[in-house]
Amino acid sequence: MDPASYDPDGTPGTPETPSATPRPHRRSHSTSSDIARYADLFAARTLVMRSSAMRDLMEITARPEVISLAGGLPDTSTFPPASFAAQMTRIAQKSSASALQYGPTEGFAETKAVICDVMAAEGMSPDPEDVIVTTGGQQAIDLICKALIDPGDIVIAEGPTYPGAVPVFCSYEADTRQVGMDSEGMRIDELEELLAELDREGRRPKFIYSVPTFQNPGGVTMSLERRRRLVAIAREREILVVEDNPYGLLRYGGDRQVPLYLLDGGDYVLYVGTLSKILSPGIRIGWACAPPPVMAKIVLGKQAADLCTSTLSQYFVREYFGEGRWLDYIAELSRIYSARRDAMLEALGRYFPRQATWSEPDGGLFVWATLPDYIDTTDLLAKALRDNVAFVPGQAAFVDGRGSASMRLNFSAQT
Repeated sequence: MDPASYDPDGTPGTPETPSATPRPHRRSHSTSSDIARYADLFAARTLVMRSSAMRDLMEITARPEVISLAGGLPDTSTFPPASFAAQMTRIAQKSSASALQYGPTEGFAETKAVICDVMAAEGMSPDPEDVIVTTGGQQAIDLICKALIDPGDIVIAEGPTYPGAVPVFCSYEADTRQVGMDSEGMRIDELEELLAELDREGRRPKFIYSVPTFQNPGGVTMSLERRRRLVAIAREREILVVEDNPYGLLRYGGDRQVPLYLLDGGDYVLYVGTLSKILSPGIRIGWACAPPPVMAKIVLGKQAADLCTSTLSQYFVREYFGEGRWLDYIAELSRIYSARRDAMLEALGRYFPRQATWSEPDGGLFVWATLPDYIDTTDLLAKALRDNVAFVPGQAAFVDGRGSASMRLNFSAQT
């Protein structure tokens, strides 16, 4: 039967004469009556969930006419199409059955070996048993929160912090406290003041979340002295630190900093990494490193979430990294992104008001700009979108409404 003539009720028709059986009309937007109908069914935690500012903008920024400075998108057009085709062809020819099958929850040993090689490029040497392969770095953050956070637990983060982490913390009903930053990263003096305040309240944070290298969205890198102080605080107080490091290999200048995970040795610092920025976000490969007791809980959370990370993606990673040219590709990305960063900084100096300030990152994908206080960047975004320009308003990086005069600007994606 011609698929075009198939009727779901089993009555053949023709393309010219479609079945008379009506199909349900699906509304694109919920009405007030829809919301009332389901209101009593929602879990209480949905009341504190927050939407992701970046994801909200994705539909708009996908339009070809939009100049998007919003998402943290790498330039995937730089990946050679012929290489991609050859790797997928090899997988299909050699391993199609196994590549299309389920895999272990923790990830394949070969994928973990690749991850260990990536971490070794920054001086780290994790035990593969302390690694779990996740569906992107975002899932790693979610699984850590699932394993550690009860409603009302305190999480400490930088202010501003990664906008994608804010909805995760909110979804687990964390009491998120944010510590200020300057050109050397997280203000450790403010952190110590906050910890002393929590001591007086008889409370203890579950973990401190930090993007210490080419911070998202701030663009700054934590100094070595502050890294050492942060790790020392974690060890003295027995507080976990979650180090999120998507950008460490995308360096355009300055000295390489030592990861918190390396300074600590993996006792109190949990590590989150991803291949999204140095290879492709489409393959959805990230990971977490954690000591065995914590890892056991993370594994249980992943079993419940999605069973395992895409086997096909893991096979692709094995093929790609097996060619041995991945560091050359990162070097090429860094060259391209460095030029785009320079172009953005030049444009900011030329067109932004004199009262504005912005970071000048040595790597990563973002510039954090702050305009005069009388400008609200959420309102400014609405006006910019009318001219087909998008960015992330600063409030997305805070839990308490701060950052209204700031914005995150991405310079890596093609516009």
